[in-house]
Amino acid sequence: MSETPTGEKRVLVTGASRGIGRAVAVALGRAGFSIKVGYHTDQDAAEQTAANVLEVGAEATTLQLDVADREATAAALAAELESHGGFYGIVCNAGIHSDAAFPALSGEAWDRVLRTNLDGFYNVVQPLVMPMVRAREGGRIVAVSSVAGLMGNRGQVNYAASKAGLHGAAKSLAQELAKRRITVNCVAPGIIETEMIDGSELDDLKKMIPMRRLGRPEDVAGTVAFLFSDAASYITSQVISVNGGMF
Repeated sequence: MSETPTGEKRVLVTGASRGIGRAVAVALGRAGFSIKVGYHTDQDAAEQTAANVLEVGAEATTLQLDVADREATAAALAAELESHGGFYGIVCNAGIHSDAAFPALSGEAWDRVLRTNLDGFYNVVQPLVMPMVRAREGGRIVAVSSVAGLMGNRGQVNYAASKAGLHGAAKSLAQELAKRRITVNCVAPGIIETEMIDGSELDDLKKMIPMRRLGRPEDVAGTVAFLFSDAASYITSQVISVNGGMF
């Protein structure tokens, strides 16, 4: 695939090989950004996301990242910065869950979810912040959280903790970067129709939602795309719910 032409605003979307991340990549591509499709293991799916971005008229390339591995992520991002320069925006979407009632929740499950969902924010954003600042072009950072981080959820103490941690991290970073015209926000999806809910009782899930339907990845992607727009330049340090009216 062709590389990004010099001068175009580049956006890194992690966890972009499918679901919400893929929809976000396409929406931002449609908005005119050049997309770096971050993925962990499924290169074929990441390449499909890149192809979808190309179909809407934007440039797209892929980047393998294990966001839970700090040293490997730092090395991959350093090479990316050296080769292609900094990013205008970052969408931290990579995330996992490992559910269990708290008494049965293993230490490994706690650590793995926190390392990916919360440490991953640091591992990705921290190496990219100063290049954004030095570019003096402003910027956008969005962390994809969850309704669980706002209201909790049975069997997801680790997942909810990781997502609630993102809220505090984003709000604090927003205070540091506001004068640089770099906004930092969270988008908190409700129950979205992705692989994460495969096997769930869909009728029971819909009863929890006032709009009586599951969210679509595109519902979340539209909100992220708005936060990247000029119309959202005065919005920062916010957690925006996309949940069909769940609370």
